[in-house]
Amino acid sequence: MKRFKGKKALLTVLLLSFLLIATTACGGGDDPADNGDNGGAERENVVRVQFNVEVASMDPQIATDGTSFEVIAAITEGLYSIDADGNPIEAMVDSVEKSEDGKTYTFTLKDAKWSNGEAVTANDFVFAWRRLVDPAVASEYAFIMEIAGVTNAAAISSGEMAVEELGVTAQDEKTLVVELDIPVPYFESLMAFPSFFPVNEAFFTAAGDSYGTSPETLISNGPFKITAYEPAATTIELAKNEEYWDAAAVALDGIEYQVIKDAQQSMLSYQNGDLDVANLSGEQVEQFQNDPEFTNVAAGYLWYVSPNQTVDGLENLNLRKAIALSFDKDAIANNILKDGSIPADFAVPKLLATGPDGKDYRETTDTYLSMDKAAAVEFWNAAKEELGVEELTYTMIVEDTESAMNVAQFLQSEIQTNLPGLTIELQTMPKKNRVERMQQGDFELGLTRWGPDYADPMTYLDMWTTGSPNNYGFWSNDEYDAIIESAKKGELALDLEARWDALKDAEKIVMDEAVIFPVYQKGDAVMIRTGVSGIEFHSVGVNKIFKNTTIE
Repeated sequence: MKRFKGKKALLTVLLLSFLLIATTACGGGDDPADNGDNGGAERENVVRVQFNVEVASMDPQIATDGTSFEVIAAITEGLYSIDADGNPIEAMVDSVEKSEDGKTYTFTLKDAKWSNGEAVTANDFVFAWRRLVDPAVASEYAFIMEIAGVTNAAAISSGEMAVEELGVTAQDEKTLVVELDIPVPYFESLMAFPSFFPVNEAFFTAAGDSYGTSPETLISNGPFKITAYEPAATTIELAKNEEYWDAAAVALDGIEYQVIKDAQQSMLSYQNGDLDVANLSGEQVEQFQNDPEFTNVAAGYLWYVSPNQTVDGLENLNLRKAIALSFDKDAIANNILKDGSIPADFAVPKLLATGPDGKDYRETTDTYLSMDKAAAVEFWNAAKEELGVEELTYTMIVEDTESAMNVAQFLQSEIQTNLPGLTIELQTMPKKNRVERMQQGDFELGLTRWGPDYADPMTYLDMWTTGSPNNYGFWSNDEYDAIIESAKKGELALDLEARWDALKDAEKIVMDEAVIFPVYQKGDAVMIRTGVSGIEFHSVGVNKIFKNTTIE
């Protein structure tokens, strides 16, 4: 590096520095990097939201996680959406006719466009729905078409019938006809779930294997469109979709999602003005709970440990019960998370669904697998005798978010302390890898979660049927399968009160068999910047909706 020599050179440097400072001060708003506490002029109408895990897929028929669903729902709209209270409202639907027997829906679609200018047609739904149940696609969410009651869904998913036999038909460009095997009371609510969202066939075909991996391979018919995205990205940028049928009602210019897994780093970003919405955990909750920007949000996610029953020892019921009863759930909820989460002594969460009696499902059901350290030791001793061992070691896989790791470390300590001779080793990884490992059965214990897709206990109970892709533990019970099958499309499906009681019986079987070890029902402690309003939080389906969000 050369040195300036002499006064003339020094004066030149000072003059250039002054001009640079003056230019920056007067025209700083032209620099997108000039954020300031308010996000800078270029970003003042963009809401910036923290995620603690990456988006796994932007393909509505492939995605399986809440983070992916949230972004998909911001750029894509199905037949229905949900309002602030969680009720289904017409979206792509202009009008609907229902048959008297409740088994045929005829939808007339709005005059809507994709972000590439193409019209949204009935075939976009037919194509997407057939993809969902096509065995060649192998969607993890194929089961939800059967849950919706769509004719022939199960037979197609199992390879017994062709996808063209699915009960969905494009009568013309704007008329979609859906045939159901049985009336499904929550059918319209299900239509707001991303697995049922449309896909433009021509665009999908042109994108090929790259579909959903970049802004160039995604189009939108929803309030926003993707402008920056790649798989496993830590930042995802959305802009207002001017082609959206209801664009006049969308006040935001865009959304920016930032993946920040560390809670301290997230709060620093929030305090620096780089985030408008951030999640808190642990000690942060106590620190900020009196802040006017703090809020608690009820969530439907159930966190639990899944034991792989194909692993030696974990097929033993006494061992599973020992582990399930050995840890303090209250301490996890109240001392570790502190975010409004509650201990889970159940397989079906609170505030999920209301029964024929008008009461929340949990109000009239028992609780199960509550912590009982003395009983846990008894079950552990019985298991050791049955298995002929004095010591056992298992590895628990855990996603690499701060809260998940904190909970896992506590579980490890509790289990090892209360069940001497049982060792739990932890292995952390990104959520996507953890899910893949569990789907493949490549694990022993897994700390996992499930969020409700629709407001009915079946959204949880269907997971543990024989062969379900979400039955990570490979448990099987004929009596249980029969209850669930009948509740979906048999005699029980036609008697709402009997169905409700049968679902309670099914939950009891799952808990008595310790198919899972429930830990807690998630609550969210959230910071929302003053001036940001209209974010809709939901405990069922899509977690957050920003269509009606404004920034003052």
